[in-house]
Amino acid sequence: MTPEHFRRPISPTERLYLAATSPTSPLVIHLAVEGYGDLPLATLQRAVAEAAQACPGSRLIHQAKFWTDSGRAPTVHLLEPGTLDAQRFTDPPGFLRHTLPPEGPTCEVLLHPADGTRPGTVVFRAHHAVMDGRGVLRWAGEVFRALRGETPHPARSTMTDHTLLKELNQPAHHTHPIRTTLAAKAPWPTATSQSHGFLWRKRTIAGTHPALVAKLASAVTETCGLPQQRAMVPVDLRRHAPELSSTANLTLPIFLDTRPGTRWEELQRQLLDALAANAELASGPQQLASRVPLSALRHVLRTVTAASERRDRYLCTALISHLGRTDLESFSSGEFTASTVYSLPVQSPLVPLSLVAVECLGRTEITLCHPNGPQAADHAEELLDAIEETLSPRQARLWEGNRTARPTAAQESAESLVDLFRRQAAHTPDAVALADPQGELTYAELDRRSDTIACELQDLGAGRGSVVGLLMDHSADAITALWAVLKSGAAYLPLDPAYPDTRIRQILHDAGATVCLTHKRHADRIVPYGTLLLDELPQQPGRVPAADASPRPDDVAYVLYTSGSTGRPKGVEVEHRNLLNYVAWATRRYQVDRTSRFALFTSLAFDLTGTSIFLPLLTGGSVALVPGPLDHLTLRYALEECKATALKLTPTHLDLIARLGLHPSGFRTLIVGGEQLTGPLAAGTQRLFGPGCAVINEYGPTEATIGCVVHQFDPHRDAESPVVPIGLPVDNTKVHLLDADRGFVPAGETGEIYLVGDQLARGYRLQPRLSSERFVRLADGTRAYRTGDLARLLPSGVLEYIGRVDDQIKIHGHRIEPAEVAYPLELHPAVARAFVVARRPPGQTHHALCAYVTTRADVTAAALTRHLAEHLPRYLVPTAIIKMSEFPCTMNGKIDAAALPDPFSQHGDAEGKQPLYEAQDEIERQIARIWSEVLPLDAARIDETADFYLMGGDSLSLLAMFAGVTHLVGEQHQHGLMAELRSIAHQPRFDRVCAVVRGATSKGEDN
Repeated sequence: MTPEHFRRPISPTERLYLAATSPTSPLVIHLAVEGYGDLPLATLQRAVAEAAQACPGSRLIHQAKFWTDSGRAPTVHLLEPGTLDAQRFTDPPGFLRHTLPPEGPTCEVLLHPADGTRPGTVVFRAHHAVMDGRGVLRWAGEVFRALRGETPHPARSTMTDHTLLKELNQPAHHTHPIRTTLAAKAPWPTATSQSHGFLWRKRTIAGTHPALVAKLASAVTETCGLPQQRAMVPVDLRRHAPELSSTANLTLPIFLDTRPGTRWEELQRQLLDALAANAELASGPQQLASRVPLSALRHVLRTVTAASERRDRYLCTALISHLGRTDLESFSSGEFTASTVYSLPVQSPLVPLSLVAVECLGRTEITLCHPNGPQAADHAEELLDAIEETLSPRQARLWEGNRTARPTAAQESAESLVDLFRRQAAHTPDAVALADPQGELTYAELDRRSDTIACELQDLGAGRGSVVGLLMDHSADAITALWAVLKSGAAYLPLDPAYPDTRIRQILHDAGATVCLTHKRHADRIVPYGTLLLDELPQQPGRVPAADASPRPDDVAYVLYTSGSTGRPKGVEVEHRNLLNYVAWATRRYQVDRTSRFALFTSLAFDLTGTSIFLPLLTGGSVALVPGPLDHLTLRYALEECKATALKLTPTHLDLIARLGLHPSGFRTLIVGGEQLTGPLAAGTQRLFGPGCAVINEYGPTEATIGCVVHQFDPHRDAESPVVPIGLPVDNTKVHLLDADRGFVPAGETGEIYLVGDQLARGYRLQPRLSSERFVRLADGTRAYRTGDLARLLPSGVLEYIGRVDDQIKIHGHRIEPAEVAYPLELHPAVARAFVVARRPPGQTHHALCAYVTTRADVTAAALTRHLAEHLPRYLVPTAIIKMSEFPCTMNGKIDAAALPDPFSQHGDAEGKQPLYEAQDEIERQIARIWSEVLPLDAARIDETADFYLMGGDSLSLLAMFAGVTHLVGEQHQHGLMAELRSIAHQPRFDRVCAVVRGATSKGEDN
């Protein structure tokens, strides 16, 4: 449609808006879109011009009795940074105060760029005579659609409210609006708008809220305290014609009469009744406005407005407009991501107070407009306080546990982990830093060796902003290499040697690693990536890394990959300053000093190892490195022989320690994380480690740097509890429990954990969209990490972990997204579809990972297990894989997880099997007894083809079984037998275990 073909009549309502326009009442609608990212002026100008083709209502000028398309796109004005304060509009700047002349242009756009710390803002301005609030939303949406390069949704209807009423067979109401009783009073004393102008105020309230208009009206009523009040509520006429595509004024009001003491529920009933009766149609366009000349109408309105101000009598006390919920993605494009949308109320004559509400994701924006005058600003804040208390009670928003602010040296300086380590090495050069069965390494030696490697890394191009892979066991070389990477300025990327080669290469590629530090035995696993082999590195004492390459607090310290819901792992980028806050807090809380020695036996690719590395090495303590894969022998060394005073591990490890009959001694601190800790397990742990050992439950996702909520187990209070509380947030960290709409939940109710503070990671490596989905902005603009974990505040004032909001699973402390297991399963040519869940084996306290598949060709579960082992680490390989002819489904077509068969009862059925009491020899009888105790189950259910996993075992209960089996051959043969048993760990059938033990026994007899 060409410009000259688009025009529409000016409705009587729009004539009233034209007549009411004045310097003190500009009647301009402002819609503001705040966001982060780059939005160039030229790009916005092109989008505004393109959107004007779809929304010619943005190009209108006044010609006689019509609005006519001028053909000129709205102008885009670039504002100076800092000239727009989105929170306080005591004296609105000129560019927001001035009116838009009806002769044109009637619409314009303002661009206020971001200034680095605050978001940028795009303000869409439209004279109320050409658009209503919904119309401006539609126009702004088309501009952002153009910015995204999407097909426009034209809004070219010439319908007005007057013609729509005729189509709906609603005769225009003949009551003269000016002769309506002016009975309402202003909510608080003010001077006239002519002498003092008006003020705006904005308040952002957490969550979105049902019955919002009724609650706003209730808050206004109670705060103002007038004996009788009336609220005007605009209603969008488009609800009667959903197919109507227009930006014009299609809004007419209904009225709510209120008085103090009227509950919002009653107001909501009034509102719903009025909407059901189509009450807004009865207050339609005024015939006088169409008959009286505009100049005369303007004079009458000015006279009545002045009289109402003198008498303090108005048409209504407040105008309350709700623009509904906005989808922030509709106002985002390219590098610009919208964080909120709000609208500034129009200052209307005969209505002293105006409120506009807009609901966005996780927030409700309330804006207020009122004539300025003595104490008007204070009264406005008082009203907004009352509204906030109505929607989001203070008791739910403020929790004493969040009083965690504590200055740290890291906040006050430009230091990094490297600076702290160098200082410690200079202070205690001869103290033992690392110890293992082969010897000890002092701080001076660790400092010198890591310097040499750091220089080599810098020679290869590693430095600030780059990532270096670390493919090593938990050894002295690994810790040395870790510090070398940090000293080079790069971030280290820990890779577990137990990972399959495909996963190692995938992570290196995904992270964009420049080089990988490893040993010669692993070199062929990371081709074609560049490598630096530690066992071939020439000794070059005296070399030190370039000083200008030293990392800064906001540089990334490490990238740690966790399970991903899209089927691929995701890398969490943790900065030096995140770690420095954790180290400062944990060092004090766990009383770490020069006498502390942390045992380290977990993988470097597991973030809980950070506690065991950084805390002792930044305080003059030491790390006891426990060599080799985890089994009962390495655990015995860690607990009984390495002289450790502190240990960090998962509840599953504790359960294994209890079953192995180990006897730890000398421990002062035991930190438990990664999984939910039960009261009985904690009580048993306390007895095992002794009353002098503090058992501490530490909660924290990788995205919030190791641990951010903590609770010390109290044997007198927590032993009988099903679960041990996770406690209180650490220094400079806050926990908010929010509902599905991001509103605060009251104490005792379950909410999702949102974490705020200094330990929040930068985001996900090279995944900005995923980062923005999980690292969100709360209602007050604070950056938060949405954990997906549920918790509640107990009467004791501490937090209790409840579970997950999604289908994420925790197995042995590892966070597992089922999709990451299902995806490679479905890559197998024989698998049609895969579904992964967690199941608790009979008699076990922990869950195991189970997969169900439908197939398009014949394939065995063992073949699928081998396939997964080539792509996934051991902890992601399901304990059981069950073939199904089809999946059971719920009524809505989703897979019904509860109806899936129990894999353990299915594979553990003893019917038709030869019981083991007729075993071939004593070895079979003893191994059957061990299996029955570890799983636990009846030995009669075991035969020679029994698979340990399919009978309910998992990787850690497998270690308990192996420990029992090795005792059969004597202590001198245990290490050799364990090496043999590890080779069959991927498929531990009963007959294979027996064969390995017979072989080891016969070797012992030969010796």
